[in-house]
Amino acid sequence: MLRRDFLKAAMATAVLTAALPVQAKKTPAISNGHFADVNGQHVFYSVHGAGKPLVLLHGGIDPDSFGSNLAQLAKHRQVIAPHLQAHGYTPDTGRSLRSETMGDDIAALIGHLNLGKADVMGYSLGASVALQTAIRHPEVVDRLVLVSAAMRLDGFYPEVVEAFRQLEANAATLGPGVKASPLGKAYPDVDWANLFRKVGDLTKRPFDWSADVTRLQAHTLLVFADADAVRPEHMVEFWKALGGGQRDAGINGSLRPANQLAIVPNTTHYTLPVEPMLPEIVERFLGAALTAAG
Repeated sequence: MLRRDFLKAAMATAVLTAALPVQAKKTPAISNGHFADVNGQHVFYSVHGAGKPLVLLHGGIDPDSFGSNLAQLAKHRQVIAPHLQAHGYTPDTGRSLRSETMGDDIAALIGHLNLGKADVMGYSLGASVALQTAIRHPEVVDRLVLVSAAMRLDGFYPEVVEAFRQLEANAATLGPGVKASPLGKAYPDVDWANLFRKVGDLTKRPFDWSADVTRLQAHTLLVFADADAVRPEHMVEFWKALGGGQRDAGINGSLRPANQLAIVPNTTHYTLPVEPMLPEIVERFLGAALTAAG
């Protein structure tokens, strides 16, 4: 069974939705992987390709959410792929999982790597973390790509919200199943039941970031599946909060908004991060910025 299929069966756990960054200390590299000590977290990150940096944030539970699309994105830029707290090779700490504090971690990592302003892209849980990075630390984010993101908890379908509410209680059952799966074998040091409990504690909490979205400084691309876990009404609301959907762009397109929206056909929340069209959509958005800068 493919990793994404297993996770789909495990109650759609990939859907997710302060301290200032501290000085980081480098530790020895593991292949193309490295660790940075930031905000009391021992954060693993891997580096792929060359060019303008793109920080790529995975979805909940699976640090390899993007599959081969990571390599596709790295054809045009340097992709830096951290593992979020308690995921993959990044160990857990006593800190609760929160998008805000993980966003602080990503900002600290960007500072540690001396990236200046980096492009940041996230999927599901990673999209929530990317959004909070841009909200809380606009000085480190250039362009922002949010894949299957919501501004509020009720942006998801009711059955998805209900699955969130059940996740923490089901952690003891779900954890051993993932541990025995290919994902569990790839990351044997993860305490899967603990991770499910922490993700469940995060996802059951109401949130509303809509006011912050209206003040975002980073040019933003929203990407959704046409059969997403996010309601289509919320997709449009998110788009309008970014200044889109206000009027016709004009014959020459001069009145179009600075931010962009993409809805990918024949995809779901669970297939979108590995959809072959995704890198092309993202590169058109990010590549346009490089052309304009050049």
